[in-house]
Order: sequence, then structure tokens, then C-alpha cells
Amino acid sequence: QVQVVESGGGLVQAGGSLRLSCAASGHTISPPAMGWYRQAPGKEREFVAGISSGGNTNYADSVKGRFTISRDNAKNTLSLQMNSLKPEDTAVYYCYLRSPALYWGQGTQVTVSS
Repeated sequence: QVQVVESGGGLVQAGGSLRLSCAASGHTISPPAMGWYRQAPGKEREFVAGISSGGNTNYADSVKGRFTISRDNAKNTLSLQMNSLKPEDTAVYYCYLRSPALYWGQGTQVTVSS
């Protein structure tokens, strides 16, 4: 059974940093494509960053230059380093894994105060 578990959310002031982590297990494709989406209150879930099975990364324009996605294939973990956070980054952040079906974590709350 595939499991995707996020951690690392919290409350931070604008301009601060947070690091999210995602632990994956039970997947058959290694390494799988993984990434992050987020959903703010009253808004649709939106793509944040992703990394392909081959290691290619892509980012939403709104986070380019501020967020960095990385993975540790040996540990089956994914990270999202978030710097220069803004109040508009406030959302629940969801980790996803594709192996080959799409799996989601339960989400972790990130709140950026102004």
C-alpha cells in the first residue's frame, strides 16, 4: 500500500523560511515522480513544484526563485525548501506521488503572517 506523509508545516512571519518533507513508501516505480500542490481557503488546489523520476524539476511561476524541491532517493523522501515566504503562500500543502497512479498525502498547514 502506497503511503505519502507530509511534515514540517507551521507558522512563520513573512520573509521567513520553512522546510516541508514528504516520506513515501509502498510505491512500485522507483524513483517516482513527486511534487507539491497547495490549497488556500476558498481557492482551488494549485501546482507548486514537481520533480520527475529522472530528476527534472519545475515550479509554479509564483514560487520560482524562492522555493526549491529536492529528493533523497535512498530515503524515499521529498523536500520543499521555502524561503522569502509571503502571506499569499498560506495554504495546506499536499505532497503527491505518481507510481503510476496518483497518491496524495494528508496535507500540512503553512501559515505566513504579515
